[in-house]
Amino acid sequence: MDLGNPDNSSQEQGPNSLLASANCCLSIPEFDESALFGLEDSTKLVGVQVILILAYSAIILLGMTGNSLVIYVVYKFKTLRTVTNFFIVNLAVADLLVNTLCLPFTLMYTLHGEWRFGQVMCYMLPYAQGLAVHVSTITLNVIALDRYRSIIYHMETKMSKDVCMGVIALTWVFSAVLASPLAIFREYGTFSLTADQSIQVCTEKWPGSNADSTVYSLAMFFLQYGLPLAIISFAYARIWSKLRNHVSPTGRSERHRRRKKTTKMLVAVVVVFTVSWLPFHAFQLAIDIDHSVLDMRDFKLLYTAFHIVAMCSTFANPILYGWMNRNYRTAFLAVCKCSRSTNVRMRRVRTRDTDALNNKSYAVNSLATANTDL
Repeated sequence: MDLGNPDNSSQEQGPNSLLASANCCLSIPEFDESALFGLEDSTKLVGVQVILILAYSAIILLGMTGNSLVIYVVYKFKTLRTVTNFFIVNLAVADLLVNTLCLPFTLMYTLHGEWRFGQVMCYMLPYAQGLAVHVSTITLNVIALDRYRSIIYHMETKMSKDVCMGVIALTWVFSAVLASPLAIFREYGTFSLTADQSIQVCTEKWPGSNADSTVYSLAMFFLQYGLPLAIISFAYARIWSKLRNHVSPTGRSERHRRRKKTTKMLVAVVVVFTVSWLPFHAFQLAIDIDHSVLDMRDFKLLYTAFHIVAMCSTFANPILYGWMNRNYRTAFLAVCKCSRSTNVRMRRVRTRDTDALNNKSYAVNSLATANTDL
């Protein structure tokens, strides 16, 4: 639809093109007149808006605090500067982008019912949002495949930190390519409601038929959810089977125990990601398959609720780290200065991690720790 020309309103492509306009940004169905005028739109109720503001604010606060803390403790404590933790930091950076570039604008877009951020932001925000979500998904796959390679095949040549940084860079480049259609096929314009009333809108505009938008949405569902979930599930299922049936030689039981606990934590991260994003992706898929879903009375409210559930994954990871990993838990407490004994505990953890390799240099020990713990 040519948003700048009301005469083209008869060529309605449906609000699903707006819903797919960004991977994590809620796009409201502007062309549904009942929604535009607040009729049968639950999100216009004051009570519902208060709940939405509280929910989004809580996610933003928890996400920014938790992910910033993850990044800081890896920077502060040398024993946490391992390959797996660098990937976890990359995941935290992506989640921070979602919290800062997605949630505040999504909330305002939902409450106001129109795009109020200008033309430049119309092109930049959906692209940045899509980029961050792709980085999160690909990073989860990279972590799973790295541990699969290390544990299943007992690779003696572990991934170096230089290679790790190269993989992270490629992750961002590949994600930028996948998200590029969100910036290329986009239109900013004015949509006239009446002769005296109009709103600014930001939506996708594909050069071909409406089917192009559906094809892209289905492709993103496969690349962001279906394929990653299959790869990660296969990798961790093999790892779990290997560790469960493994009999550790004398002197390696501690290393095996650490690997098992680390794998449990990473599996929990993937489970949270999978469960939180499932309702949102399933609803998007239903929209692409059956456009009549858009006629539901509380469509916008349901979409917003599923979006909130999906965004909970952005603050869940730091909680899992603190709950399931001793090193992260101790580092978090050290940073928060909860007790004077915390620093002593951190030194003890560091000592236990280096005892097994006390005949080697500190640099070699750091690399070994990266492959045995986190």
